Amino acid sequence: MKQNYIFITGGVISSLGKGITTASLAAVLEARNFHVTIIKLDPYINVDSGTMNPNQHGEVFVTEDGAETDLDLGHYERFINTKMSGKNNFTTGQIYSEVLYKERQGDYLGSTIQVIPHITNIIKEKIIYGGKGYDIVLVEIGGTVGDIESLPFLEAIRQMSVDMGSEHIIYIHLTLVPYISTANELKTKPTQRSVKELLSIGIQPNVIICRSSRAIPESERNKISLFCNVPKQAIISLEDVDSVYKIPGMIKSQGLDNYICNFFKLTAPAANLSKWDRVIYEESNPIGKVNIGVIGKYVTLPDAYKSVIEALKHGGLKNRIAINIKLIDSQKVELYGVKLLQEVDGILIPGGFGSRGIDGKLMGIKYARENRIPYLGICLGMQLAILEFARNVIGIEEANSTEFMPNCKNPLIFLVKDKNKKNNIIGIKPNKLIGNMRLGSIKCKLINDSKVRQIYNTDKIFERHRHRYEVNNLIWENTQYLGLKVTGRSKNNKSIEIIEIPDHPWFIACQFHPEFQSNPRYGHPLFIDFIKAAYKYQNR
Repeated sequence: MKQNYIFITGGVISSLGKGITTASLAAVLEARNFHVTIIKLDPYINVDSGTMNPNQHGEVFVTEDGAETDLDLGHYERFINTKMSGKNNFTTGQIYSEVLYKERQGDYLGSTIQVIPHITNIIKEKIIYGGKGYDIVLVEIGGTVGDIESLPFLEAIRQMSVDMGSEHIIYIHLTLVPYISTANELKTKPTQRSVKELLSIGIQPNVIICRSSRAIPESERNKISLFCNVPKQAIISLEDVDSVYKIPGMIKSQGLDNYICNFFKLTAPAANLSKWDRVIYEESNPIGKVNIGVIGKYVTLPDAYKSVIEALKHGGLKNRIAINIKLIDSQKVELYGVKLLQEVDGILIPGGFGSRGIDGKLMGIKYARENRIPYLGICLGMQLAILEFARNVIGIEEANSTEFMPNCKNPLIFLVKDKNKKNNIIGIKPNKLIGNMRLGSIKCKLINDSKVRQIYNTDKIFERHRHRYEVNNLIWENTQYLGLKVTGRSKNNKSIEIIEIPDHPWFIACQFHPEFQSNPRYGHPLFIDFIKAAYKYQNR
């Protein structure tokens, strides 16, 4: 049986929500009991997202197998049950690197290396490999039709219609239908021009999804259908909504999933979206509201903390608490002090790299500890919690991290590769540019007499990591007698994974990134309990 593929392209402008739309469509198809997966093709020349500035590109999402990928894979995992991996995201940089490596190895036997067929063949191979074993494979092509960077990807997916047979390929084009207020009209011309651009490449879309500030009327849908040569039932209107979790229902209500099943000649029960209905109910009927301060250094672009923000919202959903997230620049805390935190009910410090803004984060941690405000530290947020405790409670004034001061006197935090010489930590990814890192899902053991053991309701968890500095655990053997307790360690007991302060209402920090496993249907235990604690603090 041949694979069925759905290719999603974007037109007119970027930031129309291709990732959310793709994930929502996949959620509807999964609700019809199809085994689906999603692949993201990124046209940038970087090999992966790992070294890209979060202020430019947004967060780096980490998969279970340790791939550093585009943040859209986070959208995918939040909407469907399929876990993403390194084979679900690849870039122009990866494609060209592979082709150049093969050329140097002599695999092409002296042939002239060209975009067609060599580059496009590798793209097709990766799409087929990534979709193996699934009923339907959705493939999102990054960028906008007309961009020079995405042309090899578009050519490759055009060829797949010939290779696989057009009956196994659906092309979906997402475009903008702008509303011109002065004329009181929705304009379809940008969509027509975008489809014409796609046709010039040799791709005739089967479905057009129209993004707009309002529903697309019948007359405009007829016009788009006529001029773009697409059946009227395949013109889908996606107007702006107050919640992305309503999009699966919007897609189902317009019969896009039925159209796809008929096209591929697949039979399946109707989509059961009851879990999404529950999410929408929880979101629409809060019983309270809390303010959560996220102290970070990449706050100019909220997408830099996308998974953290979503995980906080999911924690709110499960408590039916609305979340007001205040992104606070840590350098402004250094400048203006902790008065910026006076209205928050909980403080979270996420992961990050580099020394900029560290003092502001330490001030925020001290404020949370001393004022008994719920605190959740993630990755760097745990390391800084340890430094703050060492300096201000134990009295180790020069306690520091070699990330901030390479030759510090008391290095409580140091490079994974330095520690690896002694402890043989698993999950190391060597890389000249970014150093050795622990990446991906790693087992963690929780001690019985701890808050995290109660929260998770198990003594063994698997969480995803992304860091290159770790705690010098030899120094922290007796800290529980001073008020800080190590409550989670790696499988081999060599790495500190979780700390907490037992006599604080809620002070937990972890080396891993729990936000990568949160989704709106189930949330994540740490975030759910953190929001519950913040609500208790507000009402104490």
